[in-house]
Amino acid sequence: MKRYLHIALIVLFVAIIALFMLQNLDAATVSFLAISMTMPLAVLIFLVYVLGMLTGGFAVALLRKSFYGASRKKSEPS
Repeated sequence: MKRYLHIALIVLFVAIIALFMLQNLDAATVSFLAISMTMPLAVLIFLVYVLGMLTGGFAVALLRKSFYGASRKKSEPS
């Protein structure tokens, strides 16, 4: 039963994303330093989302490593 719920949620999210992409086909121009690109708005939002996920993942990994290193130093005898 859980499997069908997960499949239904995936299908629902894919349908929502497809509808969002179809409604946001207008072009947006993005400039960074000397580079300028024109792309559909949906693609731009997707790229920003992926960059945010990567940044968040790296930040969490850095915090975990720092926490692990700090807790390891506390437990070692002086």
